[in-house]
Amino acid sequence: QVRLVESGGGLVQAGGSLRLSCAASGSIFSINAMGWYRQAPGKQRELVAVIISGGSTNYADSVKGRFTISRDKAKNTVYLQMNSLKAEDTAVYYCNVGQLQYNYWGQGTQVTVSS
Repeated sequence: QVRLVESGGGLVQAGGSLRLSCAASGSIFSINAMGWYRQAPGKQRELVAVIISGGSTNYADSVKGRFTISRDKAKNTVYLQMNSLKAEDTAVYYCNVGQLQYNYWGQGTQVTVSS
């Protein structure tokens, strides 16, 4: 079992920045990918950014150029640096870790951007 603990959410004004962290612990031996998803009220959960084991990254079009995903392999931690935040970035952000055929989710952290 893999446990994910997220931190870093909060309330920020439009144009501001936040940094999310997600630390993985437990039975970690072969992580395929680590990523962030978000879900706004009344909307489906969507991929924000992902980083795979080789270091390649992928971003949703809506966050390209503003968000940066990174990973500290030694700490089994993934980060999401969010800059130039917009009101439409308001959502619950979930960390996701893929290991072999399994997917693990964090509890979610609220990000609220005031306009």
